[in-house]
Amino acid sequence: MSILVIILHIIVCIALIMIVLLQTGKGADMGAAFGGGSSQTLFGSTGASTFLSKATTAAAIIFMLTSLALAYMSSGKTQESLMMQQETAAPATQPAEQAPPPAATETQPPAETPPSK
Repeated sequence: MSILVIILHIIVCIALIMIVLLQTGKGADMGAAFGGGSSQTLFGSTGASTFLSKATTAAAIIFMLTSLALAYMSSGKTQESLMMQQETAAPATQPAEQAPPPAATETQPPAETPPSK
């Protein structure tokens, strides 16, 4: 079930991006008022804005619903996190063993070596 919702969510994301990129900005209306570019539109001079705005609204609603569904489905899982497992399975720390104190020996002069010939 979650795989189906994830696939639908990805398709709606891509569609929403494409629909938003197809829309014209507010500054394009001024150019169309003077006759420039109105003959090159795909849906006519006013048809594109209403169609694309309705498509944007529908895609946004579906996007929000799939987002909420995915959040709800992921919150129902009761798995322990990796951090909780490490915290409970951590071994008790023991203090390091202390090194024995150095032996108290008298300092003896080094043995003389015979001179080399």
